[in-house]
Amino acid sequence: MAHHGKRVLKSRESVERTKLYALQEAVKLVKTNATAKFDETVELSINLGVDPKHADQMVRGVVNLPNGTGRTLRVAVFARGPKAEEARAAGADVVGAEDLVAQVQGGEINFDRCISTPDMMPLVGRLGKVLGPRGLMPNPKVGTVTMDIKAAVAASKGGAVEFRAEKAGIVQGSVGKASFGDEKLAENVRAFVDAVNRAKPQGAKGHYLLRAAVSSTMGPAVRLDLATLQTTQSVGT
Repeated sequence: MAHHGKRVLKSRESVERTKLYALQEAVKLVKTNATAKFDETVELSINLGVDPKHADQMVRGVVNLPNGTGRTLRVAVFARGPKAEEARAAGADVVGAEDLVAQVQGGEINFDRCISTPDMMPLVGRLGKVLGPRGLMPNPKVGTVTMDIKAAVAASKGGAVEFRAEKAGIVQGSVGKASFGDEKLAENVRAFVDAVNRAKPQGAKGHYLLRAAVSSTMGPAVRLDLATLQTTQSVGT
């Protein structure tokens, strides 16, 4: 049997596993239980009524969190010439073309987000087996294959979070840090849920948003009352 410390046991006891908490109450509880010696990340998990194995039920998108993620992302840009200069001026951490492709193929991946101009995609496509499993492959659907490099880099640095439904129809993503104020975390949660609602695929039948929970890196999950999230679409549609 796994041994859990007193801190972990105490935090678990403070959360009723079957209770649905209003968003504001859930945020307070998550912050209270984030007692690690580092600034814990707050994660949102949403169970959706979709089967991602079917192409018309795939959920994917990007959300620009109004209060950022609290994390500084390293951004890589595949571009040449003026667009490469635009990327550097916008604050990209890694910029390159064939040289960057070779770097990634060699196992050197020192970035958290990847952006590409459309003309570079035939080259970047060779990195699918490397970048794909890490969730780093540029995709026009989430704005990471674009000619507007300045805006894409700014969004990535400013709190853009990509999301994608996993095999079980679960979407997960960071919505900030435990050090954030209650309202800032709540605003980020609502923005994330709104974005997932807007990404509802045509093939989704019946209830779409099934369950949602928030948690910190080391803390227990707190189930959310979906009615308190003030989403752009009605819950369960």
